[in-house]
Amino acid sequence: MTSRIPSRTWRALQLPLGVGEPEERLRERAARHLGFDPGELRGFRIARKSLDARRRGGEPLRFVCNVDLIVDANLRPAALKRALRAGRALEPPAAGSLEVPNRHPGFEGAEAVCVVGAGPAGLFAAHVLACNGVRVHVIERGPAVEERGKALSRFHRTRTPDPEANLLFGEGGAGTYSDGKIYTRVDDPLEVPLLEELVRCGAPANIVYDSLAHIGTDRLHKILPALRAGLIERGVRFSFDTRMESLVVAEGTPARVRALVTSRGELPCSALMLAVGHSARDTWSVLSEHGLCFEPRPFQLGLRIEHPQELIDAGRYGRRAEAELLGAAAYNLVSRRHVDAAAAHSFCMCPGGSMVASINEAGLLCTNGMSNSRHSSRWASAALVTTLAPEHFGATASDPFAGVRFQRELEARFFEAGGGDYTAPAQTAADFLAGAESRDLRPSTWTFGTRPARLERLLPERVRESLARALLSFERAIPGFAGPEGQMIGVESRSSSPVRMLRDGETRRAAGFCNLYPIGEGAGWAGGIMSAGLDGANAAQSLLALGTF
Repeated sequence: MTSRIPSRTWRALQLPLGVGEPEERLRERAARHLGFDPGELRGFRIARKSLDARRRGGEPLRFVCNVDLIVDANLRPAALKRALRAGRALEPPAAGSLEVPNRHPGFEGAEAVCVVGAGPAGLFAAHVLACNGVRVHVIERGPAVEERGKALSRFHRTRTPDPEANLLFGEGGAGTYSDGKIYTRVDDPLEVPLLEELVRCGAPANIVYDSLAHIGTDRLHKILPALRAGLIERGVRFSFDTRMESLVVAEGTPARVRALVTSRGELPCSALMLAVGHSARDTWSVLSEHGLCFEPRPFQLGLRIEHPQELIDAGRYGRRAEAELLGAAAYNLVSRRHVDAAAAHSFCMCPGGSMVASINEAGLLCTNGMSNSRHSSRWASAALVTTLAPEHFGATASDPFAGVRFQRELEARFFEAGGGDYTAPAQTAADFLAGAESRDLRPSTWTFGTRPARLERLLPERVRESLARALLSFERAIPGFAGPEGQMIGVESRSSSPVRMLRDGETRRAAGFCNLYPIGEGAGWAGGIMSAGLDGANAAQSLLALGTF
């Protein structure tokens, strides 16, 4: 019996696809590009698809795509060789596997691995562990996603935040109410398997290759219960509304966590994965008391800006006919460092979305943005942020939590500037640049309303100068961006963590511990939904390979 010829995958780069053209056209186009007959293809997949919306003299809008072709390994047509030499094709890295073939034997009969936090880092860490037959117990201080909406409604009705059930804490983490954007700039072999798991749970198939992959808050509320159900089928136990209050640590070098003390009692564990999120400030204090080492890290700070969506559409698409096929336009803008101002960029851009309050403590104000899968709002918003280094907010090795105090002080300042009831201080972009109070603020998607304020006076000088230069730069990219139709509110202070838990670069274990793994945004090792999920998945694989026994 003749054995099957092994296959090989080649990636064709930068192939055009017109707006409105079916994606299947890429199959034949990629085959011709690399010199294969379409009948020779064993497989085909889009690896990446991004919109090229540059203005090119009225030319039609188009997508630019990278396409993978699977063929017999012995096929090497001349066109493929030429494309490889010219950099128009490459052999892509193999997709990773969630399974660890040589799992450490010490997990047999051991206590469950405890995962603290049911955000993306914690959920995907639990997923990898469960896929490899390890018992897992997920602890989450907030509620399951079905109950989070009720807490949010109470907050909007009473203006009294619940410290445990809010837009930051609960199943899915802060990302559940922050648009569901899952694109990332990291290149990790586990990215495709994790995205495929989300697709199995109901996410649209194009998230695997879309350069601006977006699920939408409405879809996330259906995907998360499906993901949870799959984990439960694999034996994962969930405890919602359960806060970690302390650790039981066995003395020794390195230290070992024996159990968690929670609001519902003590839980023994064989290992602990900490995925506490970027706003678990109280938990950071507890962990520091138990010997976890923290260091200050740079974080991003700025304001949120909201525009009519039609202004953004016109700036990105122009008047071209294809624009109506594309839906609400997004943007990703960067203002480079200048002698007079630090670099700045847009972040968490929500086309057809709304602004929300990322609040878990009374007396503080912090903005964020979200949108549903249909981008049905008339408004577009994004954070405009610059990066502050530890020296800019007084942090030192001996005082790593100075950034937390700095964030609190700013959030309290903006809370008071809005009137002390979650009304947000606001100013038009034009008045921000002119240093003037805005007389006529239009209605905003901010639930609690806005009031005029001199935002440029509320910000640190470094941030003010950086955002002012960014507005002028972004005006050149999107006409009207820095005009009176752009409305700014603030403060946007929690797009990243101001601290990092020290861990080994190879094993991902916390410094000084043999079975504790800090992961995700709250640990300072990620900056978004997908990067947090990947960090959790990779740390879980490290735990599986190394064991703790």
